[in-house]
Amino acid sequence: MKKAMSCCLLLLVLTLPLIAEAAPGSSHYLFVWAMEAQHPHASTLMLDTPADLAARRTAFGLGNDFLAVFDVRPGPAFGKLVAMLPVGEAVQAHHTNYAEPSNDVLYANDWLGNSTYVFDLRDPLHPRLLRKFGSVGAFGYPHSFVYLANGNTLATFQYSGGFNHAAGGLVEFDPQGRVVRTVSAEVPGHPDIRPYSLSVVANSDRVVTGSADMMAAQVSHVVQVWRLSDLKLIKTMQLPPAPDWIYDTATDSSEPRVLADGKTVLVPTFNCGLFLVRNLASDKPTLQHVYDFGYRMCEVPVVAGDFLVETMQSGHAIVSLDVHDPEHPHEVSRVLLPPDEYPHWLALEPDGDRLAITGYGALAAKVRFATIDRRTGKLTLEPDTINFTRAWPDGWKGSAMPHGAVFSNR
Repeated sequence: MKKAMSCCLLLLVLTLPLIAEAAPGSSHYLFVWAMEAQHPHASTLMLDTPADLAARRTAFGLGNDFLAVFDVRPGPAFGKLVAMLPVGEAVQAHHTNYAEPSNDVLYANDWLGNSTYVFDLRDPLHPRLLRKFGSVGAFGYPHSFVYLANGNTLATFQYSGGFNHAAGGLVEFDPQGRVVRTVSAEVPGHPDIRPYSLSVVANSDRVVTGSADMMAAQVSHVVQVWRLSDLKLIKTMQLPPAPDWIYDTATDSSEPRVLADGKTVLVPTFNCGLFLVRNLASDKPTLQHVYDFGYRMCEVPVVAGDFLVETMQSGHAIVSLDVHDPEHPHEVSRVLLPPDEYPHWLALEPDGDRLAITGYGALAAKVRFATIDRRTGKLTLEPDTINFTRAWPDGWKGSAMPHGAVFSNR
């Protein structure tokens, strides 16, 4: 009996690594949208208009935009670069989809360059560029992209009629990149609307968009609700102010997120307020202020079960809120980054527990990682990083600046 038990124990020990490697929810790859930059810590002051593009490229020492693919499986191969696809002259590599779409087609924009690249990721070791586009009719400078259940992609465009001339709108693309429909976000009495990011609530036939100018040339105070089926604008909602707030968190709504119930939407602001959309499925939705993060520059959030996790750029922190009762969120965990690192982007591993972080300052040329316990919301900062200062396969030697990062679905 003892001999049999010993054999079973030995067999279990030998197979544990295989079980761990095959564990569901563990992504094999991280797709990172980045740009080659000899001077990743250069100041961008006064270099944020199309007239300054040449000066911006010189200040940062820019080369190409590119998509990089890294092996992120636990083990000795972690962080190995397995593919790199340069695509065009860099100006400001910015947002991608927030997660890899189920059709493995990823949108990635160079925002100041007004250029968007669309990648086929079905073979992660050999990503392909499917197409590139700029403005769509009068709409330019797209910012965020969401994959729809019908296979189309919905995008926010910040401007119409040229750079920061007027409110942009929404554009829906079919899987081949053809424009299905466009709709303007312009509303009389609200000249500062600039569609920023969006969440799709298919169960309620709704889309929720934030409004904030990328260049902070003006301040916006609204959130917009649309009907998904035909992109009709349902309501433009004013962010409700409160007289006892020391700091105005009711400005520049940023990244709406659908919670785990598939019907509730929370909308953060760049000034670290948090608002709940009430009666979303009706024709008269409203906004309720439910939380103040306490910092004054908050960026990209993700939803992990009952928790909203968001980067606190001004606080050098990542914060996890319990939002199972969305009217009464409360903080359950916080991790602090080094004081010279300013986190911006956050990506969540599908069905896993890992978070990828990109940002500014000393974080401008690397990717950091953290984990979240999906039962408790506890965050843990991991020692692993991916360094973007290296010799790159296309001949670029030096730094690169990552921005959008997405874990693979498998």
